[in-house]
Amino acid sequence: MKVAGFTFVRNALRYEYPVVEAITSVLPLCDYFVVAVGNSDDDTLDLVRSIGSPKIHIIQTVWDDSLREGGRVLAQETDKAFGAIPAGYDWCLYIQGDECVHEAELPVIRSAMERFLNDTETEGFLFNYRHFYGSYDYTGISRMWYRREVRIVRNNRRIFSYKDAQGFRIHTDSGDRKLNVRLIDAHIHHYGWVRDPPAQQQKQFGFHRLYMTDEGVEKQVGQSETFVYDGSEPLELFKGTHPAVMEPRIHARNWHFESDPVRVRWSLKEKLSRFVEQITGWRPGEYRNYRLIR
Repeated sequence: MKVAGFTFVRNALRYEYPVVEAITSVLPLCDYFVVAVGNSDDDTLDLVRSIGSPKIHIIQTVWDDSLREGGRVLAQETDKAFGAIPAGYDWCLYIQGDECVHEAELPVIRSAMERFLNDTETEGFLFNYRHFYGSYDYTGISRMWYRREVRIVRNNRRIFSYKDAQGFRIHTDSGDRKLNVRLIDAHIHHYGWVRDPPAQQQKQFGFHRLYMTDEGVEKQVGQSETFVYDGSEPLELFKGTHPAVMEPRIHARNWHFESDPVRVRWSLKEKLSRFVEQITGWRPGEYRNYRLIR
């Protein structure tokens, strides 16, 4: 079995993306790793080169900054990285620049890829998610956070990144469809909402420009230079451990955030949905960009 990894990144230093940690967290699973480094305003290219692994193959790309509808440019950059993976690799592991995998779960992931290597029905694997918010100590629990997403796919040129690169789909003779995937008992640690507040605000400006006009960005983000984390966002205390690659960044944290359970805002719909999910494991009305194989 041969595994290739892939990701894309731009302005990692400017927006404090933990892309080095993301890549190194899954590098032990990979025999080859493609990083699409976009035209940046900082030293992102040197940052990726500093990893120093012979497995890493960098391609330099130019983002289409005129494409400001639905975050489509993110899927384009994902496809550039995916398309640079040579034939001969069986599975392709995708990791975004603010995601990490815990080293304790690497054997589970490898075992799943080996087990279903020759099962042609299995086109990819689904991961559970932990979305950290405001602090490395809290994870989001409201419906705004997606529970699962596809992060391993076959090395199949008919597969493509869907919409704003949250997941994948496949071209068929009868049209595009969702991938048939299996759920792995492993997690993606998502750190996209844990940054120094000024850096988080800069990231908001940059991120929303991928989706809307400058006027829309100003209306959505405002003019403040510092992001204000919402202390009433429904969160829960994280009692597990973080991937080892993230520990230096966590210890260097230079801001303080606290969640106040008293201020948590739950709509009646969210209360009912959460109750059903806790009892049955089913989330009513959940968006699923995949077909789950039981």
